[in-house]
Amino acid sequence: MAELRALIFDVDGTLAETEEGHRLAFNRAFADAHLDWDWTRALYTDLLAVTGGKERLAHYIERYRPSFTPPTGQPLADFIAALHGAKTRHYATLLAGGGIPLRPGVARLLRDAKKAGVRLAIATTTSPENVTALFDATMPEALGWFEVIGAGDAVQRKKPAPDIYLHVLGALQLSPGDCLAVEDSAPGVRAALGAGLKVIVALNDYTASNDFAGATLLVDNLGEPDSPAKILSGNANSCTFIDIELLRKLAATD
Repeated sequence: MAELRALIFDVDGTLAETEEGHRLAFNRAFADAHLDWDWTRALYTDLLAVTGGKERLAHYIERYRPSFTPPTGQPLADFIAALHGAKTRHYATLLAGGGIPLRPGVARLLRDAKKAGVRLAIATTTSPENVTALFDATMPEALGWFEVIGAGDAVQRKKPAPDIYLHVLGALQLSPGDCLAVEDSAPGVRAALGAGLKVIVALNDYTASNDFAGATLLVDNLGEPDSPAKILSGNANSCTFIDIELLRKLAATD
């Protein structure tokens, strides 16, 4: 029987409703660069199928701006990296302003995991700087609870490839059966499943229409004792919010 020894969390959209902040930060970076690009919510929903900020920019240019050349004359890859850096700075400013809180149940579950001796890790395509900025703005004490932070360019292939989860599992020196992944999107679910992990999904407005086939449990958020989660699929064993005891049961279920 499998024993839950670690939780591995995605970041954007999972720990906090960050995607709208990222969208706004991209648009502010575009304005700084005197670009007439505007990523609407509908467009950004489509662009989220591509994981990784620099990869998303490259995809956007290839698909929507195929004739674009950097006004600075620098190589496109360098221009994208600089634009993404500006976006990251805008995102940190938004976080520091307190406009992006943790999602319901996240802080409680992190505290409960630490108290119960369940190890914590992160597997995300966002940059390490964004991870740090999120916790600095929302729950500074928790950043040090994560033994492994697999982020940014830690691996070459981004989600839905399983590489970031395999990287984190290797660093934890745990097998997939010892861990559960917590995700919010179809690419993240495919990445975790590809690494052999069971996946709990807390979807959000940007990912509500995703295909979450293979997920062990699908909820609208992690819930709180006084604010139940909505169970969309899977067996929550009559629990009204996601806690360590429920996750232990899910990990032990074949």
